[in-house]
Amino acid sequence: MLWHPDGAAVRRIIENYWTDVHVAAGYSLLYTPHVARKDLWKTSGHLDFYGENMFQAMKVEGDEYQLRPMNCPFHIAVYAKKQRSYRDLPMRVCELGTVYRYERSGTMHGLFRVRGFTQDDGHVFCLPEQIAPEIENVLELVQQIMGAFGFVDLEVNLSTRPEKAVGSDEIWATAESALVAALRARSLDFKVDEGGGAFYGPKIDVKVKDALGRKWQCSTIQLDFNLPERFGLEYVSSEVGAARRRPIMIHRAIFGSLERFFGILVENYAGAFPLWLAPVQVRLLCVAEPFREHAEALAARYRAAGLRVRVESGERIAKLIRSAEKAKTPVMCVVGEKEVAEDSLAVRTYAGGDAGSMGSAEVLERVLEAVGERRAEF
Repeated sequence: MLWHPDGAAVRRIIENYWTDVHVAAGYSLLYTPHVARKDLWKTSGHLDFYGENMFQAMKVEGDEYQLRPMNCPFHIAVYAKKQRSYRDLPMRVCELGTVYRYERSGTMHGLFRVRGFTQDDGHVFCLPEQIAPEIENVLELVQQIMGAFGFVDLEVNLSTRPEKAVGSDEIWATAESALVAALRARSLDFKVDEGGGAFYGPKIDVKVKDALGRKWQCSTIQLDFNLPERFGLEYVSSEVGAARRRPIMIHRAIFGSLERFFGILVENYAGAFPLWLAPVQVRLLCVAEPFREHAEALAARYRAAGLRVRVESGERIAKLIRSAEKAKTPVMCVVGEKEVAEDSLAVRTYAGGDAGSMGSAEVLERVLEAVGERRAEF
């Protein structure tokens, strides 16, 4: 996917918000490579279970490397870098990591299925008794983040142990009970998909409903007993004799992928992004070219305050307004002789039409207030 300027502006807002929320929730941000030696994907099992969806290996100085289809082995490597104690857990890490998957050409679908996309990935390494509170924390993030983008109607599914699975009966029972407890603690209604879990652990899937009632699969939370075993992950327990135990690994993503979530946002808002998220929040429309200098100075002031602003001139004002409305710009401000003399703006909004004359300082204050509160409108 090519992110053009307006789309890239929206992506940056999404990424910044996502990062701030995760740091506040106790996650550490990671950056990891896009390629790894083939041996890593053998250890993780991806070559055996997922090989047909991976791009072919490339040879570099005698070694074989492959593009990553997932981020988890790198996050595991960070955990395994040093000895961990039960006191270090839970350990929460996250990354906006771009992955590459060989999707067949017939399965490609716009923004919703592509061969290279960025996952809002996160992993939690925890003790068995920490599963329930950690899952509850992830569900809280799902509700907080999805709610900020206008998605409050969630459909939740819990998938339980399949016929073939790794891990003891005891740990599966503990894990499934912990997921149920977390869902109930967040007052989330859910459906149970008996036997629908992955072979390595049970999972929770969350769908959002858009403005037209369509459902979109986004968030997923998966428990994993398999990868900690494959990579020999350990922590020193609190037991007498300092016995070593395996941590539980939680895989989780909120958006699923930035590309797909951006597509969902476009569909949900029909391109009319809320004010805080809009790629261009304010357009300054000049009645004539002589007023552009004043508009540019005003735009510089607004940009310095953190707003995304464009100045437009060179056409009849009626055409400029029509173009701004066609672009679904939240706030449109006309700059003419009267506005220059009075340091005011004739304001229109996409949602409400003519909003009257306001001082330029008042417009700035009102837009900043709406953005700060993540409101949809001016």
